[in-house]
Amino acid sequence: MMGTLTTGSPILGLLDWIKAHQSKTQARWLLASMMPSYLLVKLGLIDAQPWGQGLMVKSLTWLKDMDEEKFAQACEWAVEQNLWLKRRDDVIARLKEHAQADAQVYIASSVVQPIADAFAQRIGIQAIGSPVEIVEGKVRLVDGLVKSERKIQEVLTRLNVDKVDYAYGDTFMDIPLLENAVYPVAVYPDQRLEEVAREKGWGIIS
Repeated sequence: MMGTLTTGSPILGLLDWIKAHQSKTQARWLLASMMPSYLLVKLGLIDAQPWGQGLMVKSLTWLKDMDEEKFAQACEWAVEQNLWLKRRDDVIARLKEHAQADAQVYIASSVVQPIADAFAQRIGIQAIGSPVEIVEGKVRLVDGLVKSERKIQEVLTRLNVDKVDYAYGDTFMDIPLLENAVYPVAVYPDQRLEEVAREKGWGIIS
C-alpha cells in the first residue's frame, strides 16, 4: 500500500491523531526524535523501507489507553487526514477496474490491519495487513509484519491459488509478490525494483 497506492505516511497520520487527541507536546517531541534518522534516510545512508517499517512498529507504543474502538478511530484518522489525501489515483483506478470486472482484489501491506482496512474500504476492495491486539490499553503486533515473501503467501492462501493475475509493488521488497503474478507491475519503483522490472519485462507505472 505504502508507495504503491499512496505517498502518505501512517506514522505521520497517527502522530497527527496524537496531536489532536492525546498530547500536542508528545507529538512534537516524537516528530523531533524522528528527524535524525529521517535525514539519514534522505541522504541514502539508511534504507527507507526497513526504517519505515521499524518506525511503524514503534509508533504503536506511542498510543496510550487504547481499546478497539479508540484504536479504530485513530487508524481511520490516519487514513482520512493523511494517506487518502495523498493517494495515487492512477493506480487506484486500476484496482477499481479489476474489482468492477468481478476480480477479487486485495491490498497486502505491512501496515496494521485497521489502517489497511480503512484505506481498502474507500476503494471497495479487501485488505491483508499486519495483525495487532490490544492488551491493557497498549497496541502490539500479534505475529510480526506482513512483508516481503509473507505478503504473497497471505494472498495466495486467502485466494487458494498458486499465482495471482495482477500484482503491483513499488520497492525491491515487493519482488517476491511480483514474481508470483502473471502480470507484475512496478509502480513508481525504487531503483532496484526498476532494474529488475526492466530486465524481466514487467509493466512499469511511473
